[in-house]
Amino acid sequence: ARAQKVCIGPSFNGRLGASLALPLEMVVPQRPRSSPILAAAVLGVVAYVVGPAAFALLGGRSARSSGLRQGTARWATETKTADTTTSDGEEFEFQAEVGRVMDIIVNSLYSNKDVFLRELVSNAADACDKKRFLALTESDAPPEPMKLRISTDKEARTLTIEDNGVGMLKEELQENLGSIARSGTANFVKELGTGQADVSLIGQFGVGFYSAFLVANKLEVYSKSFKAPEGERKAWRWMSTGHSYTLSDPGDVDFFGEQSGTRIVLHLKEEAQEYLDSGKLSDLLKKYSEFITFPIELWNEKVQYDQVPDESAPPPKEGEKQKMKSVPRSVYEWEVMNKMKPIWLRNPEVVNESEYTEFYKTTFKAFDEPLTTTHFKVEGQIEFRALLFIPSTMPFELTRDMFSPEGKAMRLYVKRVFINDKFDDLVPRWLTFTRGVIDSEDLPLNVGREILQKSRTLKIIRKRVVRKVLDTIDDLRDKKPQKYEQFWSSYGKYFKVGLVEDLDYKDELKRFVRFWSSKSEDNQTSLDEYISRMKEGQTQIYYVTGEGRRAAEIAPAMEKMRQKDFEVLYMVDPLDEICSQSIVDYQGKKLVDINKAGLDLGKTEDEKKEMEDTLKEYEVLATWLKKQLGERVQKVQISDRLVDSMATLVQGEWGMSPMMQRYMKSQTTSSASDS
Repeated sequence: ARAQKVCIGPSFNGRLGASLALPLEMVVPQRPRSSPILAAAVLGVVAYVVGPAAFALLGGRSARSSGLRQGTARWATETKTADTTTSDGEEFEFQAEVGRVMDIIVNSLYSNKDVFLRELVSNAADACDKKRFLALTESDAPPEPMKLRISTDKEARTLTIEDNGVGMLKEELQENLGSIARSGTANFVKELGTGQADVSLIGQFGVGFYSAFLVANKLEVYSKSFKAPEGERKAWRWMSTGHSYTLSDPGDVDFFGEQSGTRIVLHLKEEAQEYLDSGKLSDLLKKYSEFITFPIELWNEKVQYDQVPDESAPPPKEGEKQKMKSVPRSVYEWEVMNKMKPIWLRNPEVVNESEYTEFYKTTFKAFDEPLTTTHFKVEGQIEFRALLFIPSTMPFELTRDMFSPEGKAMRLYVKRVFINDKFDDLVPRWLTFTRGVIDSEDLPLNVGREILQKSRTLKIIRKRVVRKVLDTIDDLRDKKPQKYEQFWSSYGKYFKVGLVEDLDYKDELKRFVRFWSSKSEDNQTSLDEYISRMKEGQTQIYYVTGEGRRAAEIAPAMEKMRQKDFEVLYMVDPLDEICSQSIVDYQGKKLVDINKAGLDLGKTEDEKKEMEDTLKEYEVLATWLKKQLGERVQKVQISDRLVDSMATLVQGEWGMSPMMQRYMKSQTTSSASDS
């Protein structure tokens, strides 16, 4: 059959509903570009987003209808603008170079080459969803069981992705693949009308297909459409090397699906041969597409061992059996990659504890059991489902660095397709230890689906997730105090950091923090418990700093506190002291360091009179001591906070404790040595 050769161009002419709405935020290109080229490309994209007029590019329909020369192999063909005269002046259409737009798509939208597989698998899953819907609404015959198959040919250096989904007609191949930023999925949903909003499809931008050029220098697409009459279905071939494409009749093509399907053959680049390894593909499929609805089968090599006679062994004696040996044999078979079901889509009432535990261990490669499990759905202005876990032991990645990026495991999905688990703004830093899945129908991702953009939707999701986690910990504290002690022992320091750096949740976190106390013995105490034990007339919460509980207990300042039977919190870690300064007060009770100047324990009139007489009596001594000590101390005064000790050192009201001073000095020394 005679091949048709057409230049690829964006889908424009004002058809914005079916075109790509490129966000202004873009991933920085991996390889350097000359500034004029990048400026021209970005200008074209921005103009496409904000301009009411659409681009008119060679390769678009208007360009083809106006006499596109056949056989051109150049992407970078500039358009001529059609000018019109209006009352406001001359009106022009924007110009762009198709080659530069494609260059942005291939090299700038995606920062990681691995995502090409996610994009192509997502497209294939959409094709299966479309076929299932059309079969139920427009066809009398039920659809065949749908699935995806992925295989490699190391000799030909090709990677093949095939599905038995809806397929494409010749015109659809030309429109969907020959027009950059034209989303077949977006058009499909639009054609359904508002009454069919329950159809869940992944694709929306119309550029995911072109991510294949990240790893391939040539693409072949074979497709047979389910929309064609049953007796007239035939395959068409679309082929491109990234500069132009051809449409042709390939003759008979064997698809594994009987009704319809699409096969994409990627001719991989020299540097992309790693994607011929089934192990690499298996890892990527389990990472990005583990919860796709339809089975994903990988043509995988398995090693089997056959028992054969051992010819090197001596002949068996009479009555003995021939000695055997194991010989490895490679066997290829289709292996399903996405066996795990997305249990977060199920009703929490029908999921049992063992299913949650199995999902937690499998998904997050954990060996412990979850301490808590939170499963919920949010509906309203935004909709999402979430399944959250708190590990019973500190995740290994966080044992050395409590905020290690490798320790983040809040996995974001959009319609069951994995996007990322390293988004900084999905949960606050002080919840780094939580593990979970958040699945939203619509999130403000960039076109490459790698960057979560700032938006009101994100703020709502973050707020709801944090609220649920805190409610879960509240229940744990009230109903399972032993488990709460285990939780606080592992993750209490995260909440103290949250108190210091997260102003939005500062007041929320105050009720969770716990400290050692002079009256709590071997258990830590909360601020609520401290207040419940306060003496009548006590208006302040007292604490003392020290390097360990023993150091805090024997501090000279504790003598008066014990004498008056005041409970004192022990701040035995630099983080505790920083935390106390952030808390400031709780339920109207101010936190006071008993080792600082200005401590007022409440004196009677007789005690005040006695103190005034004592100050006058020893005023000369205090003056003499200050003269002897000189600049080493700021002030020497007679104190009533001691009982047995002769003297004590106190800090100014806004000064740092000795423990904090040593800590800051060690940090400065460490930073200097690192640099």
